[in-house]
Amino acid sequence: MSALPLPDLSQCADEPIRVPGAIQPHGRMAVLQVQDGRLLAHSANWPAAEAVRQALATLPVESARLGTDEGPAWIGSLPLDGRTFDVTAHRRGDTLVVEYEPGGPAAGMHAPIYAVARELLPRLRQADSVTSLCEVVAREMKRLTGFGRCLVYRFDADGHGEVLAERLDTGYHSYAGHRFPASDVPQQARELYRLNHIRLIPDARYDPVPLLSADGATDAGQLDLSFASLRSVSPVHLEYMRNMGTLASMSVSIVSRGRLWGLISCHNHEARHLPFQTRIACEHLGRLLSLQIEAQEDNADVAHRLGLHQRVLRLVATMAETDGTLQQLVAPDIGLHGLTDAAGAAVVLNDSCWTIGSTPAPDEVRQLAHWIVERGQDLFSTDRLPEVYPAGEALLPGCAGVLAVSISQVHRHVVLWFRPELVQTIQWAGDPRKTLPSGGRIHPRKSFDSWQERVRGRSAPWLVAQHAAVLELRQALIALVLRRAEEMAGHALELGRVNKELEAFSYTVSHDLRAPMRHIAGYVDLVIEDNKQLDERALRYLKHVKGAASYAGQLVDALLDFSRLGRSGLRPVWVDTGPVVEDLIEEIRQHEKGRRIEWTIDSPLPRLWADPLLLQVALRNLLSNAAKYTRARETATVRIAAASLPGGSGLEIQDNGVGFPMKYVGKLFGVFQRLHRTEDFDGTGIGLANVKRIVERHGGSVWARGEPERGASFGFVLPPPPSTKNDAPSGARKEESS
Repeated sequence: MSALPLPDLSQCADEPIRVPGAIQPHGRMAVLQVQDGRLLAHSANWPAAEAVRQALATLPVESARLGTDEGPAWIGSLPLDGRTFDVTAHRRGDTLVVEYEPGGPAAGMHAPIYAVARELLPRLRQADSVTSLCEVVAREMKRLTGFGRCLVYRFDADGHGEVLAERLDTGYHSYAGHRFPASDVPQQARELYRLNHIRLIPDARYDPVPLLSADGATDAGQLDLSFASLRSVSPVHLEYMRNMGTLASMSVSIVSRGRLWGLISCHNHEARHLPFQTRIACEHLGRLLSLQIEAQEDNADVAHRLGLHQRVLRLVATMAETDGTLQQLVAPDIGLHGLTDAAGAAVVLNDSCWTIGSTPAPDEVRQLAHWIVERGQDLFSTDRLPEVYPAGEALLPGCAGVLAVSISQVHRHVVLWFRPELVQTIQWAGDPRKTLPSGGRIHPRKSFDSWQERVRGRSAPWLVAQHAAVLELRQALIALVLRRAEEMAGHALELGRVNKELEAFSYTVSHDLRAPMRHIAGYVDLVIEDNKQLDERALRYLKHVKGAASYAGQLVDALLDFSRLGRSGLRPVWVDTGPVVEDLIEEIRQHEKGRRIEWTIDSPLPRLWADPLLLQVALRNLLSNAAKYTRARETATVRIAAASLPGGSGLEIQDNGVGFPMKYVGKLFGVFQRLHRTEDFDGTGIGLANVKRIVERHGGSVWARGEPERGASFGFVLPPPPSTKNDAPSGARKEESS
């Protein structure tokens, strides 16, 4: 933990930096009423109020039409007291603030802003990191301004400034690799930097020039100078500059996504003034850097989020192959801790705890998980656990950072990731602690020599993209748990159906199988009675025995297949039915050699969300039935077409076979329900029951239509996955069944 006490910044926070009532002495200011052009106030360094009015009379009319709450706009180079002044103006509410500064030489097409656009932009495009961007800008900013030292630094999560790039002349102290404490830039100053992107102090030794009321009614000390270039700055900051050995400074804001990301800070040992044209180029340079940083960070964030999203998908897919219990998350092949670059991870369900990698002891993990649940947050994240968790100090050094998601508040179901302590040595630009003497006035530090601090009790920070990834995982796990619950409810319904099928099975065993077994017994008795040398008649008996036994075996095999279909788990993927149908037709051709069967396949056949193996079993039964029940035709015709209903998509198989009366359609899909004699068509009478069971397990529906001797049509549709409503998306995973 940091050894630095937080300084009392209340006095800095209360300083009226936006309404200082004074300006810097290198320029002059006049404040007008926008509506009538009446002079409200002016700086005390005008010879007289009349001189102010005479100068304002030369202003272009367009200056009164400036936008509100924008930075100073260039009015022109105008003569004043025998010299040329650069005149700028901006509106703040109902007032127009006009500023006069000593003018620089006319630049024309050689103005600094043109050099920035011409030379700097190509180099910015070539920079491949934020640090390299800052290096380019530090070099260019120093060239533009001629200041002795130029720093580019960003603010971290605690508000401290971290120097990323530096350019300096001989005789200037280097701050590369150093940090400036957050207290150097109070919060109200940060907000002002966010709005007004540039601030110049040409000479820190100046005496402020007060603003005077011109109409006797205006309180000049309360005029808002937030956007004024000449605004007088805090005396504390001027003392800070002098302590730093800096008489002239300029700061340019780096603003990304509306927040103050960092600053470009320029220092000079001697007083130094920059003309308005140069300051405009510097401000433009800061805006270009802001845009490039935002683009670089956005690109890196998108790439990181995409990578994490893919890892979450793989993790959930692997989980889906298991029994779905969340303790499976800590299986080695899942790699849960790798998702967030953590040292270890844990899953806690009430008082049960499962871990992987480097974690605290199970009892400590359980206590931490229960504490997190009591906070009532879906996501908990900290990189400094000892500062927020009472027992956190005891977990060091193995655990200083924790990221956790609560799957269920009711059952205290939590997934946690752990990071070890990362001890850091921070190089500060001087002892960052401010002192408060007895008088109560806050003083800036006097030394900027390197000052080291050893920071303990913290881990590497968790990234926003990692927060998003674990929240995405949480949603997926909740969906998986709900899906398992739905499956369990489905299994309960399935058990009810199985009980009914068991009744049918009992009837079948006592009826259909009883006759073959009676034949076996009878013919065996005949063989026993005729114990002489076997003749042709006896051989015939034995053939009957063989046939009956074979048929009984087929029935038993069919029953086993039917039973297996009810027990196997579904693993649906997107299946292209075209290749599956073509492979099955080729298989049937091999079994039906010598027959003329005309197969017609409508194109395209749909892609279905199904278990590939079970879908193949269903299609094999339907196509085999079409081939079997058309054997009486000289030329059999079978057509396979796409089918579509509000509930999903599927296939329909039409043939010109023997057909069936529609009054028996309700029996077709029952177990061992046959509409034709076994002598005419072989089979066990269980194929269509298998088809129905497979389709209904996918949540689909089947149908049949027929007419005696006019053929039959069998079809089914399967619903899309829960996340889609129509056919498979173009990016959906495709799997073909062989």
